[in-house]
Amino acid sequence: MIVFGALAAIALLGLIFGPSMWVRAVMRKHAVERPDFPGNGGELARHLLDKFLLPDVGVEETPAGTDHYDPTARVVRLSPENLTGRSITAVTVAAHEVGHALQHRDGDRFLVARTKWASSIGMLNLVAMGLLVSVPIVAILIKSPAIALLQVVAIAALLASRIVMHVLTLPVEFDASFKRALPALQQGGYLSEADMPAARSVLKAAAMTYVAGALASLLDVARWMR
Repeated sequence: MIVFGALAAIALLGLIFGPSMWVRAVMRKHAVERPDFPGNGGELARHLLDKFLLPDVGVEETPAGTDHYDPTARVVRLSPENLTGRSITAVTVAAHEVGHALQHRDGDRFLVARTKWASSIGMLNLVAMGLLVSVPIVAILIKSPAIALLQVVAIAALLASRIVMHVLTLPVEFDASFKRALPALQQGGYLSEADMPAARSVLKAAAMTYVAGALASLLDVARWMR
């Protein structure tokens, strides 16, 4: 029974942390510098934005591991290794983030929904923490198991809002990867055919980042509920 429990725990941890480990491994594997590339990730991002008539969208540096497109500031933000790097990972991640800028331009409904939801996550977490702190106080004052149970359900629902955001994000990420970035890389001839399988792996990893985030959020919710 103990062995079965240990195996179940290992399997659960593998399910939760496996995707994020795979994403990091893929990104590292294809981050080898390529002197034959004509430009780095930041330069490709700038070139694509100008090509698709988005000269007002900026390109900036962001801390490692936080590459993203900011629809509010209208900026593509790339980590140092992707901004200045000349690797398949660097140029592919840059094209992926430009894909989000194209979604914003086109009014993609999933991107709009994710942006609105993300803006409310901080407040929902604060409300959840407030309810969490109030549970023992309410239990002492009211002495009602039903009220305490309702509070617990409300806390779980509020904390799970992060998971909902990650689920909303998946269509946005796959669209940015395979309907925006991949055609841009192929049609523009920015990567050779020999490099395209690696680029597809990086694009898949970029999209799966949010699957890993959803699983991590699920673990966080379970920890708080415990």
